[in-house]
Amino acid sequence: MSIEPTTSCNLRCPQCPSGLRTFTRPIGMLNIYLFEKVICQIKSHVHSLTFYFQGEPYLNPDFLNMVKMANDKNIYTITSTNAHFLSEEIAKNTILSKLDKLIISVDGLTQEVYEHYRVGGSLNKVIEGTKEIIRQKKIHKSNTPHIVWQFIVFKSNQNQIASVKKLGKELGVNEVKIKTAQIYDFENDNELIPEFENYSRYKKDENGVFKIKNKLLDQCWRMWQGCVITWDGKIVPCCFDKDAKYKLGNLEVENFRDIWYSDSYNNFRKSILESRNKIDICTNCSEGTKVWE
Repeated sequence: MSIEPTTSCNLRCPQCPSGLRTFTRPIGMLNIYLFEKVICQIKSHVHSLTFYFQGEPYLNPDFLNMVKMANDKNIYTITSTNAHFLSEEIAKNTILSKLDKLIISVDGLTQEVYEHYRVGGSLNKVIEGTKEIIRQKKIHKSNTPHIVWQFIVFKSNQNQIASVKKLGKELGVNEVKIKTAQIYDFENDNELIPEFENYSRYKKDENGVFKIKNKLLDQCWRMWQGCVITWDGKIVPCCFDKDAKYKLGNLEVENFRDIWYSDSYNNFRKSILESRNKIDICTNCSEGTKVWE
């Protein structure tokens, strides 16, 4: 089982990996005491923890303490960052926390292209943050974290795919991953949808309307594999429930095991198997669609 506890805000922010998506829920950060309470409940059942969900994890001052806590329980730890906060000290503490995997968002190789999606962000900070985390790995002779440069393909950056692979290799990241983008309001076209069909989750039908390539079959492995824990302890079914619409329980007042086997959770799973296309968060889901190159 894997769980994605949110560690920071869910509002639009110049430094947030959520990019152009705007959210309405209040700002909040996962409290380390709630995290400790939860991890004690799930430590025997969880193989990995993904520390991000619509926010920048490094904004949470307790983030690396939580990573260390999870690693002390032999849980594999992953996070995704815009790399704007990877100073010398924070990069060093990241290594010492024994974070297993660090995904760095790089969505453009010129400032103009980068900030088209990462509004208010700085490409130079991404490059310098990447260099610093690699430098600290060498200083501490550490094999972790495994550093992934993630490049989400849009129309604005689709011609930079080869270049980002080249630069990532030159800098010494472990891996460069090319990812398709989840687009909102895609039906009548969207400026973000790439022209290269291989890098798009959407295609035009005979009427010129864009549709997701996914056939939306009545199935979903995610419902039995993991869940998302929001910053305030709510459990939602998966990362496509970005506004926490389908709340299945609250860990501030309930036990994780009770929530996982509850009627509300099982009823939601049943609805997925019976009529997935009627659940709004499923209609733009990548399940069954090629996401990574």
